[in-house]
Amino acid sequence: MRPTATPHRTATVGRGLFGGLAAVGRGVSGGLAGVGRASRLGVAAGRSLGKVGMWAPQLSPQMARVGVASVPIALFIATFTGIVMSLQASYTLTGTIPLYFVGVLVSKTMILELGPVLTGLTLAGRVGANISAELGTMRVTEQVDALETLAYDPVAYLVAPRVLAGTIMFPVVALLAVTVGIASGWVAALQLLDMSSAEFVKGLRLFFEPWDVWFCVIKSVSFGFVVTSVGCFCGLSTRGGAEGVGRSTTRAVVASSMIILFLDAVWAAVLL
Repeated sequence: MRPTATPHRTATVGRGLFGGLAAVGRGVSGGLAGVGRASRLGVAAGRSLGKVGMWAPQLSPQMARVGVASVPIALFIATFTGIVMSLQASYTLTGTIPLYFVGVLVSKTMILELGPVLTGLTLAGRVGANISAELGTMRVTEQVDALETLAYDPVAYLVAPRVLAGTIMFPVVALLAVTVGIASGWVAALQLLDMSSAEFVKGLRLFFEPWDVWFCVIKSVSFGFVVTSVGCFCGLSTRGGAEGVGRSTTRAVVASSMIILFLDAVWAAVLL
């Protein structure tokens, strides 16, 4: 005989189904609430730009922390990226097309993709985590509340200079990384692939377009805005002491990296 469903089994299945739906609903509700909080913070940050006297003194130190201090790690990654790109291009192209196309591949890839994206992902871990941890600690230790008590606008004092610094300095760091990456690929081609400088430069100039540089700058500006904005939002949303600071820092890095990859695809589809 076919076994019949018992009331206990039916109730268990029903609880599991409704529990899953409730979890989905809580996730959607929490996501929409987060979007709402982020929108309010964005509006407040836009309004705070009028308070120049409050955020302007903080801008230069933040530019140094966000940009200048990030140059070594960005250039380190770009150097070895350029070398690997040159070697892999030679391995792929040897015997099929002229070897000067190594210069084409290295320059195009570094300018359009690897330069800005790797810089953005690297600084999402360095800058985004730093901002989130710093502001999260200030939130849980009530330093943000103390600023409000002293008649300081926390958004103008803490958020605006960091977002502006990231938006300004990310393109500078990305362009430096692109330059160093191409230069390291050039040196690798000369020393390891027995290419001449004339061949590599011919490849560099063959398909170069000034728009490629502007494309890199546009992507880097958007990445800088995203990394610093998400870091500020996650930091100011911190709750729960040291454990909450750790969660906010992780959330800032993951969210920034995901948005960077999403924007990378969007810019390629829209601008190229």
